[in-house]
Amino acid sequence: MDFFISNAYAQDAGSQSSLLSFLPLIVIFAVFYFMLIRPQMKRSKEHRQLVSQLSKGDEVITNGGLLGRITNVSDSFVTLELADNIIIKLQRQAVANVMPKGTIKSA
Repeated sequence: MDFFISNAYAQDAGSQSSLLSFLPLIVIFAVFYFMLIRPQMKRSKEHRQLVSQLSKGDEVITNGGLLGRITNVSDSFVTLELADNIIIKLQRQAVANVMPKGTIKSA
């Protein structure tokens, strides 16, 4: 009857190196960095550059989806003309994108 039951041997705990045990964690961090963190940092840098280059006369879209022309630029705020006699003031960071000139006329 002994030939049907195999002997179980304990694995030696010190046989794996510590580097191999951390390898999956290192791979997961690398994937997160290149797939999530790095692209987000790049988008953030591009948005900071876009906001710093805003000037009077630019046609922009806000984060809320409003399309207008910048009439005044200050350190923290921009004044946006949405239509005739409709002017709003919003933070510079709320500008999502600068549109090509003539976008308001074609819309």
